[in-house]
Amino acid sequence: MKATWEKVFEYSSMPVQGTMSRKLRKGLSVQVNEGKVYEKAVIFLGEEFVRVTEEGKTGQTFNTYYDWTKIDSVRTCSAKEKE
Repeated sequence: MKATWEKVFEYSSMPVQGTMSRKLRKGLSVQVNEGKVYEKAVIFLGEEFVRVTEEGKTGQTFNTYYDWTKIDSVRTCSAKEKE
């Protein structure tokens, strides 16, 4: 399933210039394993893990690490396009 989850993360984000990280596309959020919803996060797709970095309200940086083999679901959410 790693290849599938990689594609989901890649489609929901774009590369950060000069790094191996990716930031979420504007207006899109991601939820891993029905947990926290990340709205303005930077994702690093490593060989063994996924790291999600987000900034807290007080300016602190939080890193959450996911083992590829422990990811059961990835949910993406975006606003509905106007018709």
